[in-house]
Amino acid sequence: MTRKSLDELGTLQKAVMETVWASGEASVQRVLDKLGRKNKPAYTTILSAMQKLERLGWLRHRVEGRTYVYGPAFSREEEGRKALRKFMDRVFGSDPLLLVQHLLDDEDMGTEDLTALRKMIDQRRKELSDG
Repeated sequence: MTRKSLDELGTLQKAVMETVWASGEASVQRVLDKLGRKNKPAYTTILSAMQKLERLGWLRHRVEGRTYVYGPAFSREEEGRKALRKFMDRVFGSDPLLLVQHLLDDEDMGTEDLTALRKMIDQRRKELSDG
């Protein structure tokens, strides 16, 4: 079974994942404390969400005393790459150059962004030639 994308998760599940990614690991209580919402969900609601995320392959857990401590099954960066690849396949026919062209054509792309992009390209080129 293919793992759902981040966009396919519910609002609470996304918030839990963002909290766990930011913390590295988290108990149900820690997630509850970090969410800090006006209308905080119940402890059992967070527990259910985390258990479901584990069944879906998003989280893993270890036992610390009497507490389950959950950690991400993969990094935020891995999920970002997967989501970007899926988006690029769907919107740009798997062509990374079309994606970059659209970014360059964006009116919000300023000279600082272009300079940063140039540095990233130069770094990647160096990595490829060294590797």
